[in-house]
Amino acid sequence: MTNTAHHDEKIAKMTFSSVYPHYVTKVEKKGRTKEELHRVIEWLTGFDEAKLQALIESKANFEEFFQQATLHPNARLITGVICGYRVEEIENPLTQKTRYLDKLVDELAKGRPMEKILRVG
Repeated sequence: MTNTAHHDEKIAKMTFSSVYPHYVTKVEKKGRTKEELHRVIEWLTGFDEAKLQALIESKANFEEFFQQATLHPNARLITGVICGYRVEEIENPLTQKTRYLDKLVDELAKGRPMEKILRVG
């Protein structure tokens, strides 16, 4: 699959608050918790509970969301395919960060151990 400028722009303009409930539903349907989801998001972005809630309430789009994030230094260790894209090969930095988040949520929902998701050790 090829990333297009249109695809990248669509992701940038999408609001985090519109996707967040889907993340919650996905992980809870698989027996994981909202707290675990928040832990994964905080690991990737540095956002604590209050900051995450503020971003949801302000309807921040993904561009604004990741502009305010401090990406974890080990985020580059996130590899694999999500939504048909190999995350380590995505050229647009914002699209790549968004797919990192998608990949972590997917790993959480699939029951991967938290240490592995958070790239510990």
